[in-house]
Amino acid sequence: MEDVPSSVATPLDEGDQCLRLDRHTLKDLEIFHSEEGDATLFHFCNLARTEGGARRLKQRMELPWSNAKRILATQKSISFVVANREAFTELPSAYAASRTDHYAHEVMPIVLDQNPVEFTLGAFSLWANHASHYLSIVRGVQLACRLIRSLRTFLLRKELAAATGEIAPLIEEMRTLVHDSEFSMVPVEEVGSWAWKILRLDQVFRLQEKQALARLLALVYEIDALVAMADVTQKHGFVMPSLEQGPLRVIAENVVHPFLEKPVANPVEIDQQHRVLFLTGPNMAGKTTYLRSFAIAYYMAHLGMGVPASSFRFVPAQRMFSAISLSDDLRGGVSYFRAEALRAKAVAKAIAEGYRVVAIMDEPFKGTNVKDALDASLAILKRFASKVDCLFMFSSHLIELGENLSVSDQIDCRYFEADETEGRLRFDYLLRPGISEQRLGMRVLQEEGVFDLLDGNTARF
Repeated sequence: MEDVPSSVATPLDEGDQCLRLDRHTLKDLEIFHSEEGDATLFHFCNLARTEGGARRLKQRMELPWSNAKRILATQKSISFVVANREAFTELPSAYAASRTDHYAHEVMPIVLDQNPVEFTLGAFSLWANHASHYLSIVRGVQLACRLIRSLRTFLLRKELAAATGEIAPLIEEMRTLVHDSEFSMVPVEEVGSWAWKILRLDQVFRLQEKQALARLLALVYEIDALVAMADVTQKHGFVMPSLEQGPLRVIAENVVHPFLEKPVANPVEIDQQHRVLFLTGPNMAGKTTYLRSFAIAYYMAHLGMGVPASSFRFVPAQRMFSAISLSDDLRGGVSYFRAEALRAKAVAKAIAEGYRVVAIMDEPFKGTNVKDALDASLAILKRFASKVDCLFMFSSHLIELGENLSVSDQIDCRYFEADETEGRLRFDYLLRPGISEQRLGMRVLQEEGVFDLLDGNTARF
C-alpha cells in the first residue's frame, strides 16, 4: 500500500504516535532484560555496526510507532535496504564513526583565528606546546576525513536515487551536508600530517561545521539502525506485515517465537467479532509461548520491521500490556493477588482514557481462592469483550469458565492439549478450537514419582 487512509488514525495518533509498553510488559517480553543475559529481543535485533546505531535501535525499540503512516515509512525503508543491501556496505566503518564521534566531543585546544597570519601563529603554538593534544587532533582529523570520503562514495550509489520511506529524507539531508558545507575542503586522498592543513580541517570539524558533523553522525547511526532491522528481517526470513485500516484486529498465519530453534507455528485471528481469545490447556502445552509469540510479533510489527510469521495483517494499537510473570512485593506490602488486581487496573485505566489497547493475561488471579478466581475472571472477561477497538488474550486453567463464555459472541475459545496415549505426556503445541477438558495435575505428579517417594517406593529412583 502506498498510503494509509486517514481513517486509520484517530486524533490521539497526532499527539501520541508511539505504542507504549510499560516496564512490566518490556520485562515480560524480554525486550531489553532477560534472566539469561543476552537472550533479549534487543540483542537478537542488534546487528548494528556502530555503537551509535545500537543506541538508536534501542531508542526505536523503546518507543515503537503506533501511527500507521510512520510504520509504513519504516517498512518502505527496510524493504529498500533489503533490495539494495550492497549499497549500504559503503557506509563509514564502525571504527571511523566511533572515533570521529569521540574526536568531535573531546576537550582539546583549537585554533580560533581565521586570518592567515594569526592562524599560522596559533597553529605553531598549538603544535609546539600541546604535543599530546596535537597527535589526538591529527588522528581525529584523519578519521573525520575518512568518514566524509566514505559518505561521498556512499552517496554516489545510483540505487539511492530510488530511496523511499523515512530513509529517503535521511539520505537527502546527508547529501546536502556533505556537499553544501565546508566539508568540501576534505581532500580526496589521505590528508597526511602537515600541521597547517590538519589544523585548518580541525577548525572545520570542531568549529565551523561542528553541528553539521554531529548531524552527519546522527544520520549515519539512524541509517545503521534501519540497516540492522533490515538485516534481521532478511536473515531470519521474516515477513513484512500488511497495515490495515479500521478497528483493531490481527490476522496472521504461522506465528512463532523468534528465539526458539524448532518452533511450532500457529495462527492468530482476533478482531472485533472476537475481541477476546480465551486459552485453556494443561501446563507445558504451549499457552504462554503462544501469548509471547503473538505479543512479540505484534510489537515488532509496530517497529516497522519483519515479523516471525508467514503472513501478518494488523491495525496498530496505542497501548500494549502483558501480565505473564507477576510477583508480590513484600517490602511494598503488595500481595500476589493485589499485584494481579493492579495489573488489571492499568489495562482498565488505558481503556478508560480512550486508547486502543491490546492486553495479554496469562493465568490471572492465581493469588486467590478458586471461587474468587472464577468470579474475577468471568467479570473481567465479560467487560473486556464489550470494549470496542481493543483486543485481549486471556489464558486460564479454569475450564469451568467455559460454560459462561460460550454464550458470548466476542469471546473465541481455543486450547492446547497433551497426548496421553503413549505412557508419558506428549505435546504437539498446536492450537485447537474449543475449551480443554484435560486435568493433568495428578498425572504429572505420578510421572515424576512424587507419590512413590512419599510412599517409600524408591526402587525406581
